[in-house]
Amino acid sequence: MPLPHTAMVLAAGLGTRMRPLTETTAKPLIEVAGKPLMDRQIEPLIEAGVKRLVVNAHWCADAVEAHARGYGGVEVIFSDERAEVLETGGAISKAASLLGEDPVFVVNTDAFWAPGDGAPLKALAGAYDPEKADEILLLADRERCLGFGGKGDFHLSDDGVITHRGEAPSAPWAYAGLRIAKPSLYAAYPAEPFSAFRVWSGLLEKKRMHGLPLDRFWLHVGDPKALKDAEMWLRCFGA
Repeated sequence: MPLPHTAMVLAAGLGTRMRPLTETTAKPLIEVAGKPLMDRQIEPLIEAGVKRLVVNAHWCADAVEAHARGYGGVEVIFSDERAEVLETGGAISKAASLLGEDPVFVVNTDAFWAPGDGAPLKALAGAYDPEKADEILLLADRERCLGFGGKGDFHLSDDGVITHRGEAPSAPWAYAGLRIAKPSLYAAYPAEPFSAFRVWSGLLEKKRMHGLPLDRFWLHVGDPKALKDAEMWLRCFGA
């Protein structure tokens, strides 16, 4: 499919695992190697050709919005969650009218790949067939990442269909924080706090979720230690 021209940027989290750094600063604005975390995802979006950013905000919302207004070459629209954090599913439900009918990128702001270019975004769009899948997720290899201590999220079949780890002790692929989704699937639910997994569970059962391996090194920045590790890795490799 053509590259989505709109992206939903999830920037409303409280960043509790990043405390004390997030006591007075929004997590997306914390700098890693001299650049705010959210810039490391938004710059590749703009490079790839995205024209509209819908950014949600809650904690330190004024600062997040002020920073996002500084992005050039792209329209920035805000989805206000000051009253309540709506999580990864409810955020899209509330913003659905801003996102439009076509599939959109959905982007977390606590992970990125290196080098930080737009090629993975274009590859994800190229791999997405809306006739076969309702969402496609970018997947990070657990053996090729830094800062991710989980057991993995998904198994990936040869035809691109993903299955959740479930009760298995581990899975080789982690969700890399970027996907293409249909806003209408989330608009079917009230704009209340809920995880994207409310939608995903049904799609997984119907085999309507696909995955694409990320061909870059992936960095997950979830806590102060991961932040220090990411900064060291970036300095060493000049990414």
